[in-house]
Amino acid sequence: MNEGKTFERFCDEIHLVTTNDFDKSIAEIVKKLNKTYYDSDSEQDHLYIVGSIGRGTAIKGVSDVDIIFDLPKKVYYRFCQREGNVQSSLLQEVRNILIERYPNSYISGDGQVVSIQFTSYTIELVPGFKQDDNTFKYPDSNFGGSWKITNPIPEQKASREKSTATLKNYRRMCNMLRAWKNNIGFKFGGLLIDTLVFNYFEKDNTHQFSSFSNYVKFLKDVFAYLGNQDPDQAYWLALGSNQQVYNTDNGRFVKLAKKYLKKLNDTKTEDELEDVFIEIFGITFSKSIINSYGNPSHIRKAPNEEFIDDMFPVDIVESLKIDCEVSQKGYRTFKLRDWLAGKIRWLSKNRKLVFSIISTSVKKPYDIYWKVRNIGPVAKELNMERGQITKGNSSKEERTNFNGRHYVECYIVKNEVCVARNRILVPIDINSKDDLDFLD
Repeated sequence: MNEGKTFERFCDEIHLVTTNDFDKSIAEIVKKLNKTYYDSDSEQDHLYIVGSIGRGTAIKGVSDVDIIFDLPKKVYYRFCQREGNVQSSLLQEVRNILIERYPNSYISGDGQVVSIQFTSYTIELVPGFKQDDNTFKYPDSNFGGSWKITNPIPEQKASREKSTATLKNYRRMCNMLRAWKNNIGFKFGGLLIDTLVFNYFEKDNTHQFSSFSNYVKFLKDVFAYLGNQDPDQAYWLALGSNQQVYNTDNGRFVKLAKKYLKKLNDTKTEDELEDVFIEIFGITFSKSIINSYGNPSHIRKAPNEEFIDDMFPVDIVESLKIDCEVSQKGYRTFKLRDWLAGKIRWLSKNRKLVFSIISTSVKKPYDIYWKVRNIGPVAKELNMERGQITKGNSSKEERTNFNGRHYVECYIVKNEVCVARNRILVPIDINSKDDLDFLD
C-alpha cells in the first residue's frame, strides 16, 4: 500500500466539500422566518450554521444539519409574559410558521429544536436569541420548560484555527474518526470527536505538520490517546467554548480505540495492515488503496457483495444491538453472544440461527436491512461467498452450513439514511482467537 497516496485519496473522498444539497432548503427556511419576524426577504440574515458543518469537520453522508436562527428580542419578551411551558409554545410557533412553507413535510417542535425532515437529511433548527457576549439563549421544553445557553461561535473559531495551524491534519483526523464510527456502528458525538482531537493536538504536536505518508503512525497515536480516556467520564469541556460535552454510548470509543490500536500494532505484513484499515474504515478505504506502483488496488469484497454505504448515506447517530438464538434438535438453545464470550468460541455445523434486534434507540418508523457475509476458503471452494443486503424485519433465520469466519450485520434506515448498524460474528468450526476479534 502506498500510504501517502492511499490516505490522501481516502481523506479527499470522505470530506464534505460542498453543502449544495442543503443550501436551498436552508435558504427557504431562513427566508420564511425572516419574512415573519423581520419583514425581510433575506435568505441569509440571522442564520448561523453550526454543528460539524459549521466547524468544518463534517463528512459526506451527514444527515443532521444544525442551524440557529436569531429571533428578535421582542419575541423573547413576548413569550416571557406568558404562563406555562413558554419554551414549548415558542417551538410550536416556529413549527407552525414552517408548516406554511412545507405543508407536506414532517416537522416536529419539541425538546430544543424544530426538526424539518427532507428526503435524505434533517434540518435541526434552534430558535435562539443572540446575547451581547455572542452566546445564544434557546428554549428547552423538557421538564416543564427552561432557557439554556449555547456557545457555538468560539467552537467554530477554535476548530478552523486548529485546522489551519496543523495544515488540515486536525480536520482530517476528525473526518477519519467519523468514518470509523460510521463503519463500525457506534455513537460518538461530533462535538466530542472534535474536542478530543483538539485536546490531542494541544497535548502533542508530533503530527502538527505530518504528511499523508505518516498517517498510519498518526492514527495509531490518536487511538492511543482515545484509549487512555476514562470511559466513565461524564463530560469533557468543548474546544473553544468550554461547554460540557457529554459522554455518549458509555464511552465505547475508548474500548474500541484500544482494540483497533492493538490490531494495527499486531499486523506483520502489508496485506494484514490493509485488511485492518478496511475493517476500521470500510469499503471506502478499500476503494482508496493505491498499490506501491501508484495504481488503484483490488477492492476487497466477495463476488456480488453489497455495501450499505453504496445504498444510503451512513450517519450513525443511534444505537443498535443484535443477538442470535442458536438451536439444534437434542441440544439446549442459547444466545450467540453469551456463547462467544465463553470458553468455546465457535459453533458447530447444522445449527439453526435466528438473528434478531434486541435493542435500538431509533424511533419508528424505519426500515431494516440484513447482510450475511460468508468468508473463508470453504465458502470460496463451494462458490458460496455471500454479501448481499436484503430488506427484512426484526429477525432473520439462517443455518450454520460450512466452516468459516462469517458475520451478520443489521442496518436501520430512517428517512433514507442509515442511522444505526451492528454486527455479530458467526465463527463455524474454528477456534482461533485471531478470528474472533469482531467481539467488543
